[in-house]
Amino acid sequence: MTLDRSQGRGSRVLRTVAIEVGAAPYAEGSCLIVAGNTRVLCAASVAEALPAWREKSGAGWVTAEYSMLPRSTHTRTGRERTGTKGRTQEIQRLIGRSLRSVTDLPALGARTITVDCDVLQADGGTRTASVTGACVALSLACQELVTNGCIPGHPIRELVAAVSVGLVDGVACLDLDYVEDSSAQVDMNLVVTESGGLVEVQGTAEGHPFRRDQLDELLDLGMNGISALVDVQRQVLGR
Repeated sequence: MTLDRSQGRGSRVLRTVAIEVGAAPYAEGSCLIVAGNTRVLCAASVAEALPAWREKSGAGWVTAEYSMLPRSTHTRTGRERTGTKGRTQEIQRLIGRSLRSVTDLPALGARTITVDCDVLQADGGTRTASVTGACVALSLACQELVTNGCIPGHPIRELVAAVSVGLVDGVACLDLDYVEDSSAQVDMNLVVTESGGLVEVQGTAEGHPFRRDQLDELLDLGMNGISALVDVQRQVLGR
């Protein structure tokens, strides 16, 4: 079965992906990641301090914050003025976990790097684009620390990226846009390291359970997509 997808792409093809580094010039590391019609600004900020609970650990800390601009969506979404909502908390924890999975925290020293991921335009896959872009921003910030002599070596052991997969009208599809995501029978997000290590697998069925062979197909499809995303990361980082 074939699927009529946006941008005329096949079911196993990523949306057009571009990463522009230096998009927030005041930040120690930043990029704008564009995946189809989804656009996320990622900015990494370095603080020469640790959270109080972390001070005696002998290691640095990497964390993330995530937000969506009010008109990043088709209708206005209100700002979260009274505290982050459950979805926002879930996503920023996911981003932070993903980044820490590839960071040598002791090598970072007694400092905190916070990566802000602000969604400028949303068309599905905002959390996965945030992970992929945040890794680039973090790597650039760490390179700045190395260049300035703050740390002796780069603490990022390998890159990490994320992508969505799902079953749409019974077809396994890579990198779902909003229309596909909202109608998918199965929706899954994968976070995978450059060497192929799984960091996070978030998958749910809507309406009917899915089979083990379908899970395997989605995992294989997602891993191929991650490889392509890591290639884009390597290009912009000059690795």
